[in-house]
Amino acid sequence: MTQGINIPENRKTVLAVGSALIDILAREPDAFMHRLGVEKGGMNLVDQDYIDRLVALTSAPVSIVSGGSACNTAIGVAKLGGAGRFLGKMGTDDMARLFHQDLVDNFVEPVLLDSDIPTGRVLSVITPDAQRSMFTYLGASAEMLPAEISPDCFKDAAIVHVEGYLLFNRELMMAVLAAAKAGGARVSLDLASFNVVEASRDVLEDIIREYVDILIANEDEARAYCGDEREHEAVLRMAAHVDTAVLKIGPRGSLVARDGQVCAISPQGPGNAVDTTGAGDLWASGFLFGMVKGFSVEKSGAIASACGYEVCQVIGAKIPESGWNRIRELV
Repeated sequence: MTQGINIPENRKTVLAVGSALIDILAREPDAFMHRLGVEKGGMNLVDQDYIDRLVALTSAPVSIVSGGSACNTAIGVAKLGGAGRFLGKMGTDDMARLFHQDLVDNFVEPVLLDSDIPTGRVLSVITPDAQRSMFTYLGASAEMLPAEISPDCFKDAAIVHVEGYLLFNRELMMAVLAAAKAGGARVSLDLASFNVVEASRDVLEDIIREYVDILIANEDEARAYCGDEREHEAVLRMAAHVDTAVLKIGPRGSLVARDGQVCAISPQGPGNAVDTTGAGDLWASGFLFGMVKGFSVEKSGAIASACGYEVCQVIGAKIPESGWNRIRELV
């Protein structure tokens, strides 16, 4: 397997669509999650007061940075030298100004809609096993309306990358997918969380069959989508209705299925991780960057694997410049 996905001619932009969120990062022991009675590794929708109460319970000062799955992917594409664009909705508060400036500083084209609702935020609780559990207040990001999805955002996009969290707003998800296809772009969907898959089971397979070209999942998400199948069979089942399917298997690398074949992508470093926040998002940035550049599946996967490895060596989803330099050597 060498050939990448067929990209529309003369298009280079990866447009990432999702929630404009601020990441609040907290390192806590397992006992913190036990007290909350919440399963580790998932995404839980909460209100702003709940996040404020949890932050007050943390044992050390938290870190605050721009985030959101699609935003992380757009930044990764731009840091690799590609054309990244992000579409989302935010408030008009200090958090919004921080978010916008971070996109500009990282050479991402911002397409940001304004709202009177506060900018959304995510508290990521990182436990000693490097697992992250997310508590999400969508805020202004949940106010994005189908009528606000302009065809102009999509007209020159090579790939439109959609975070699975948009499935919680189905009318918006369908408007984004329809605009992407009408604009002639390929569609990449990251399943985002096993919670998303379980909550969207009634429509997910139809959406994938009709709109999606690249389907991306980790082990938990694939299990929720396919059932308890072996990895090889699961990624082939994921690929049944799409051009390319990706199954990320953590420190063991990833599997990519196309045309009935499965390509194993090796990890780019040792299996130790400081924090897995953003690992899937940055993996996607490397893979989609490679696809747009016309690289093979193997090379695109190697770049993706390097992005995923480097972000796991730091707290949060921001790879330092030294890490980006190592990744660029692969390119």
